[in-house]
This record gives sequence, C-alpha cells and structure tokens, in this order.
Amino acid sequence: MFDFASARRTMVDCQVRTFDVTDRDVLAALLDLPRERFVPEDRQLLAFSDQHLVVGEDREHGRFLLAPLIFARLIQALEVTPRARILDVGAATGYGSAVLAHLGAAVTALESDEAVAAKARQLAAEFGEGRIEVVTGPLADGWSATAPYDAIVINGAFDVIPDKLRDQLVDGGKIVGISSHSGAPKAILIQRVGSSFSTRTLFDAPAPALDAFRAPADFIF
Repeated sequence: MFDFASARRTMVDCQVRTFDVTDRDVLAALLDLPRERFVPEDRQLLAFSDQHLVVGEDREHGRFLLAPLIFARLIQALEVTPRARILDVGAATGYGSAVLAHLGAAVTALESDEAVAAKARQLAAEFGEGRIEVVTGPLADGWSATAPYDAIVINGAFDVIPDKLRDQLVDGGKIVGISSHSGAPKAILIQRVGSSFSTRTLFDAPAPALDAFRAPADFIF
C-alpha cells in the first residue's frame, strides 16, 4: 500500500521547505491535510508531485490544484491570521481552502464548476473545521455576499483582475496569484491602501491560466 503520509512529508521537506517556505503554521497545515483526498482517485499517486494537477474532467480547461511549492509560498505571503476572512477564487476541490481554514481563516471557496464545487463541499465538511463555505458563481465577480475580505487567493494565472474583485478587499487587504500579463508569469502580491493598490513581485511561477481572467483581445495594458 502506498504510504501517503511519507509522500506528504517528502513533499514538504524536499519541495516546499527548499522553496523558502519557512512559516511553521503553513508547513504544519501541509503536513496535516491529506492532499491526495482532493484529487481524483486515479491521480492520487501524483498528488505530491511538483506539478499543477487537474482535478476536473476537462484536462485542458478544467480546474486544478497549484503545485505544492507555489501554492505554499503564495499562502505564506498572505501572513494569514486567525479569523481572517479569505475568498478562495477557483477553489477547485477545496485543498487550498482547507489549508487556509487550518490556519484559522474563515474561507469563502468560490467555484464556477458545479461538479467540482460539489466535491469541494463534501471535502469541506470533512476537513474544513467548520470554517469553509463553498459557493458557485462567475470567478471574476468574486462573492460580494461575504465581502469585504482580508485576503483573496486567485488559484491560477490571470491577465487582469477586475475592479469588482479588487473592491471586495478591506483597506490593507491582499490578493495573491500568478500574473501573466507581462510575459513570463510571476507570483504577485497586491495590497489595497485606501482606494489605491500596490503590487509586489514575489517569484517566477508558471501556472495554468484561469479563463475567467483572460484579457479581452483588444485590451491594452
């Protein structure tokens, strides 16, 4: 029988820690949560590999989990505090939401794929510690019903972030995700300061694109 616990520790020790992830709470959450449960059974042996992993039926445009090291470093950049309100956009089966809940956050997990959201609800009931609400709707619209948020996680690469989503942040709130609008994709952190937004590049980070955040063909940066 495959030893998932050993594979999980290897993932943390050989991928995540070596990618400058040092936050003890983030590392503990990754060790505690069974990532393999959040992927289809026929892909569970790949759950701890250093790659983005499709979890929906559509292998080209379906939802996915970000590679562990990229995801962990994005979450570390948020500096999650207990009771923080976080919107998890493109939550897929809810692994990222479960990690955030494990850190003490109250999470709204937003999905546009009803079938994937149904799986996320099932797993949130088991691993969400009562802190995850799974909702469905257009990803680019965010979820205003539980806004404003202390942080927003965008699980994939984006060309643009709609103002509607930015406006759902509290003053001082943060967005993390993968920006692809300037060529090579990079993980970035956006922070709201009043009505302005500052952007900081974190690291190079290839990631699949989220169709909901593609720029229109005539969009000019």
